[in-house]
Amino acid sequence: MSGDERKLVDTSGDFQYVVRNGEDVADPQWRSCRLIVTNKRLVLATNGSKQPIAHSKIRLADDAAELVPDAASGATALEVGDNVLLVDAPNVDDFETEYVRAALQGQVILAREQAVVGGVVQDDAAWSKARFQLDDGVVRLQFPGGGGLSFEVEDVGTIETGTSTVMGQQRTVIEVEHTDDQDRSVETHLSGMDHHTRALETLFTRVVEGREDDYELSEMESQVLMALYSGVSPFEMSDFVGTTPDEVEEIYQRLLDIGAVDEVRVRTEVALNAQGRNMASEAMSEK
Repeated sequence: MSGDERKLVDTSGDFQYVVRNGEDVADPQWRSCRLIVTNKRLVLATNGSKQPIAHSKIRLADDAAELVPDAASGATALEVGDNVLLVDAPNVDDFETEYVRAALQGQVILAREQAVVGGVVQDDAAWSKARFQLDDGVVRLQFPGGGGLSFEVEDVGTIETGTSTVMGQQRTVIEVEHTDDQDRSVETHLSGMDHHTRALETLFTRVVEGREDDYELSEMESQVLMALYSGVSPFEMSDFVGTTPDEVEEIYQRLLDIGAVDEVRVRTEVALNAQGRNMASEAMSEK
């Protein structure tokens, strides 16, 4: 490995090609291997030979559910040109997430800090190169000149994917909502090369979708969440939504129970967390 290449995963596993040169493999066979993932490439090592594949040549498969058989439900589907291979690492809890983290670690991407603050688009927010790091659950972006941005990956409330002009080119943009050091809801927009944006989308989507979010909000609970999202003080909530303080207290307790808010004080005051901001955003989009 070169001096700036770092090994991030080294484990035993299996792989098989299910598509070669654009054609389905009639009888795919698993092969045992040593799986090595660095910040630059994936290596499949078998019987003294090594098959290195650069991250820039790998895409997470769009139709992974169709490609991975039930018997290999934990496998990760990777597209390499016109080929698709399945990689299974039973000793790694979540190989797909570990692979995505490795593919992004130390990479220079494009970032637009505080593109949206409190729901207001910041027209003066500019795109810049940024070095991406994810360590101990904290995303860190290092900008030229020494500036930086960090937030906990579990603090991500919503994620949207679209296309926009970035530094003169049409690119995929990942819009990530989180809070800043002033507890304001902000959006950081991320872009880069195709394999960067695919990895970023997978990383943050897995975080958001991994939360339990099947609770059906009542109309009043939706109003309270949207009011909190908009910055209404918990102490002013009953007047704002037109109900009694006791009912607001009961709603806060239910929102605490489902993990949509965090308790700030023993009584009355709560603050939206990532799941709550996600639920509030969905409630507002339905209005």
